[in-house]
Amino acid sequence: MTSRRAPGPLLRSAFALSVLVAVPATGAEPPRADLVLDNAVVHTLNGRQPKAEAVAIAGRDIVAVGTHAEIQRLVGPSTRVVDLHGATVIPGLHDSHAHLLGVGFARMNVDLVGTKSYREVVERVAAAVKGRAEGEWILGRGWHEGKWSEPAAGAVRGFPTHEALSAVSPNNPIVLTRADGHALLANLRAMESVGINKDTQPPPGGEIIRDASGRPTGVFVDNAQRLVPVPPPDAAQQQNALNLAMEECVAKGVTSFDDAGAPKDVIELYKRYAAAGKLQIRLYAMLGGFDTLRQFERPELGLGGGLLTIRSVKLYADGALGSRGAALLEPYADDPGNSGLLLTPPEQLLEATRYAVGHGFQVCTHAIGDRGNRVILDIYEKAMKEHPEAKDPRLRVEHAQILDAQDIPRFAKLGVIASMQGIHATSDRPWAPARLGMARVTEGAYVWQKLLQSGARVINGTDAPVEDLNPLKCFYASVTRQDESGNPPGGFDPDQRMSREQALRSYTLEPAYGTFQEATLGSIETGKRADLTVLSKDILSIPAPEILKTDVVMTIVDGKVRYQH
Repeated sequence: MTSRRAPGPLLRSAFALSVLVAVPATGAEPPRADLVLDNAVVHTLNGRQPKAEAVAIAGRDIVAVGTHAEIQRLVGPSTRVVDLHGATVIPGLHDSHAHLLGVGFARMNVDLVGTKSYREVVERVAAAVKGRAEGEWILGRGWHEGKWSEPAAGAVRGFPTHEALSAVSPNNPIVLTRADGHALLANLRAMESVGINKDTQPPPGGEIIRDASGRPTGVFVDNAQRLVPVPPPDAAQQQNALNLAMEECVAKGVTSFDDAGAPKDVIELYKRYAAAGKLQIRLYAMLGGFDTLRQFERPELGLGGGLLTIRSVKLYADGALGSRGAALLEPYADDPGNSGLLLTPPEQLLEATRYAVGHGFQVCTHAIGDRGNRVILDIYEKAMKEHPEAKDPRLRVEHAQILDAQDIPRFAKLGVIASMQGIHATSDRPWAPARLGMARVTEGAYVWQKLLQSGARVINGTDAPVEDLNPLKCFYASVTRQDESGNPPGGFDPDQRMSREQALRSYTLEPAYGTFQEATLGSIETGKRADLTVLSKDILSIPAPEILKTDVVMTIVDGKVRYQH
């Protein structure tokens, strides 16, 4: 990649601009570009001009898309021209479901992602304990017993117990959140510090895992996690987490981020950053829960020059599949007495949806199990009938992971968006049959093509820090249904793979629609915002294994280069 300033006007009257170059109807000269990306493979996702060689940007807008020759008319003495030497330009990658501060805190706390055994988890915690003051809380995230090469000694229902953790940290409270965020493991000191004992009962929508004698093992599922409150981060820690998260986003080519549920204080932090011009990415913030929603009378749009939008709420129908909290129509295959948890009573979900739709807010509800999905689809259908004035609510189901066959066509029928995570399929699929039985997996688990073919809109993301924020890993999983080692051959349920273009749309143009921003984002067209991701390879044509070896060359948000390799 070469970047240079043009030495002088490079105008030739013989050059004919494509119809997509912004030329005023008066015949006046088009605006000079501030930045030109040249000599590239440009995938526009604009059906009128699918591919191009160059893109011109003025201010925060795309002002021309065309050939090298056509774009030269917009080059002036102060234009920065970047010769990409055949690199690929795509619309800015948009993670439709992740947790922004969670990404930052994952870098600040004990990182347990990728641990292969409970022994390795305990070793990482033991290393973190060294040098800590007695009584200081130690937090971590990322363990996943389903991905361990060996079960934890003395495991109860597949989950580890606190004893080994308590042995290496008798004087420091330890709380380790499971990868999915729907369970935690606490050591004895942490449980004692909050008064948990054999008689402690879980709240509705939660479960305490107990040993044969009825004592808590240290694992608390879904709403029971509230029984082990950890000290909240202070303002400085929140700012550090936000800065680290934005840094990771742009380094991985993510230009837009749907933050899946933020409390009021975090929303205020985002607003302060927006007002100060400190946001590095385009942020679509979901209000965290009905209580937070009720503090807002109406959406707040266009903050920070359009980089911050507050017009949605995140609700919870059920838990997660890995911790057996996803609400199922039939019991778990590997836990016959358990059909999962509804984290929020249906009547409360209906009340929240009514309020949101009536006040102009989009509803984004976490639903993983087939029962959880059916409950929320029923609620959405009822709320929309009650509010016919809401012509285009674009209600979303976050995850839509396990669906009953009769509910699959309801997404398109109701206009409900399926906000899914391609990488969850390859991450969870190895053990999902044990949870569900193969018949349920085949019927409705991670059924991207069944949804797409029914006419539903599917948007993509990572659920970071549950999974790596890297969109290229998610894209790879979406088009191969294989893990990063290429297994299994042919992919899990290969008939449900996305095509390359479907996967790219699910990370660009479809998420723009999912956030009411398709008029300004999601494709490379004149007049749209200049949110672009530049990649070292063409992910629409290279062999699939090469996708994982592709680098982010440049990330542009609102016309500004936020990252350059």
